[in-house]
Amino acid sequence: MTLDSIPRASDRRPMSLTVKSRVRSRVVFVDLLDLSEGGCKIRAKAGFGEIGDRVTMKVNGINAPLGYIAWIDGQVAGVAFEGAMHPAVIDFLCDQHRRNEAAGLGLRRPL
Repeated sequence: MTLDSIPRASDRRPMSLTVKSRVRSRVVFVDLLDLSEGGCKIRAKAGFGEIGDRVTMKVNGINAPLGYIAWIDGQVAGVAFEGAMHPAVIDFLCDQHRRNEAAGLGLRRPL
């Protein structure tokens, strides 16, 4: 079984932007790689956190539900939300991301 073969409660939506988060009360900028109602996949500098650490994130001005690091594989980690992100919020963020990408607006920060 691989991480990609784990059954999901909701579809993952691809994203590609840098968001401000907090892990262990420290500000950490992470690349948001995908987003779903129950969690997300992020990439950050090695050692940014450990499995079980609490994570808060603000995605384009919208607070994601409180989450925790469920798994880590190198610089990539899975965050499981304690509550669910509403599907309409995910649709809005994905649409906003697509519009910004089409307009050539750089929303990414290098890690």
